[in-house]
Order: sequence, then C-alpha cells, then structure tokens
Amino acid sequence: MYGIALSVAACLRAGTRVDVAWVVDSQGFESLDRNDALALTPGGGRLGSLLSGAADGQLARLAGQDDGSQGQLVELHVDDVDALIVGLPRGGDARCLLLPAPALPVELWDLLTAREPVCLVTRLQGDAVVDTALFTSGTVATAGDDVERVFRRGVSGAVASEDRIVTVLWPVARLVIFGAGPVAGALVQAAALVGWQAETVTDVGPATGMVASLAPLDNLVVLSHDHELAGRVLASALASDVGYIGAVGSRKMQELRADWLAYQGITELGRIHGPAGLDLGARTPGEIAISIVAEALAVRATRTLQGQSQ
Repeated sequence: MYGIALSVAACLRAGTRVDVAWVVDSQGFESLDRNDALALTPGGGRLGSLLSGAADGQLARLAGQDDGSQGQLVELHVDDVDALIVGLPRGGDARCLLLPAPALPVELWDLLTAREPVCLVTRLQGDAVVDTALFTSGTVATAGDDVERVFRRGVSGAVASEDRIVTVLWPVARLVIFGAGPVAGALVQAAALVGWQAETVTDVGPATGMVASLAPLDNLVVLSHDHELAGRVLASALASDVGYIGAVGSRKMQELRADWLAYQGITELGRIHGPAGLDLGARTPGEIAISIVAEALAVRATRTLQGQSQ
C-alpha cells in the first residue's frame, strides 16, 4: 500500500476515479507481501500488483463501478497456468478488499506517504463494505483490545471475521547504498538479515531523488570516494527525513566531503555518521557492513527512546 500512496493521493486531488485492492487472506500462495496493493483507474491504468500480477485482470474487471458502494470483498482464483505465467510456483485462492479510494479515510494517504504504521478496520455486511475506520499508533487503543493486539505485533497482515476485517500495515525500512564494491554487497546481505529492503545506486541523479523520499525509519550509506558526488547525495539526505546517514571513508575523506558541503552553505553535519559504523575494529567488508547496520539500529533505538520520553 505504501508504494501506491502518492499516486492515489494525486488521483484524488485531480478528481480521477481510482479503486484500491489488497489481499486479506489466501490459500496456496507462498511468500505473500502483505504490503502489496493495487490501484486501478479507468481506461486500464494500474499501479502496483497483487499476487505477482496474477489477479490484476480479475480485479480490473470488477473495479470502476459507479454504484455508490463503499467497496466489496471479492474472491479470486488463480489457476496453475496463470500462476506459472507470472512466475508463481502454483495457483491458489485469495480474498481481496476492493474499494473506491474515496471510501477510505482521506488522511490515510498522507500517513502512508510518510511511511507510518496504520490500522484499517473495515466493517462488512455480507460481502459489501459498510465503512472503514483508520487508526494510528496513537489512537489504536481506542479500537478495542483485539485490534490493538494485532497492531502491536508490528507486522503487516489482515485478520478477517464474518463482519469485519482488520488490516495492519507496517512499513519496511529501506537502506539506500550510494556506491559499489564489496562493502555494498555485504551491506545488502546484512540488511536482509534485519528485514530491510536494500537498494544500491551508483548514479548521483537517481540517488538524490531516492534519498529525498526517505523517511525517519530509513537509512542511507554513502560509499563513493568522489567527494563531490558524495556531497550531493549527503546534501539531499540532510534535507530529507532519513533516520540514519552513514558515510564510509577515512577522516581525510570526511573532511573533503565536509568542505564541499560547506562551500554549498551546508554546515550542520551532526546527522552524518562518518566514518560510518560502530567502532568494532571491523576490517573485512562483512565486518564493516555489520558495524554500520548495528550503528543504524542504535541510532533508531536512541531516537525511539527520546520520542517516548517527550
């Protein structure tokens, strides 16, 4: 759902019809990403996908009906042939909620864009959606003990009953790595161990764009030894909400980057951790990667404790 939030919000601002679908339960599908969602617009426009795209056509045929409904719970079947076409090992069955975007609370899209955890409680009458309520970390206690327990697990998923579906969405932390080499490869592996989504980029243009969209739970590690290119990415990071900024390199390299940033009028560099990583005596790429991930986790934990004390 996080991946389609900006586009859905844009459609709503423009007055364009957009329907949103997500899986609430399934049988036969393995490694299902519970954050996946599909946005459908008139004329065949699609953003995101469900079940690797195997169910998108079925949902597109059901979407866009201007019948005044608040949405519906739909049952989907994917046969083995269609599953193999999209790369799934086998077919299966799934139930999805399919709602016109205006039927969802309007503030949902800003929260998802900011990559905040949210909880949606959808009431049903048969297969028809009656309404959907939105809860956040600060308000979920008012939704009832059972809903709060599901939310506090800290993982995305849905719990369906006869007349209600509780959908919980928790964002996955991203790690953007600017640069290449053995340390970059080790960082990708280390990130996978803690459940982060790692992305390696070597072109400064795409890198600055990616970094600008990062949220407080996300992380950036700069490996490039070109101080100007590294400086441009660091400048983008300092203007963003990214939670951890790490810069690998010697003290001399850190000074060159700082000088370049100062020449651009950027002197508040306290958020940059450089040389990146906890002082563990790391030498190999694997050890360096582990020290950096450990430092990023420590920064996040400190930030969380400070937020709780305020």
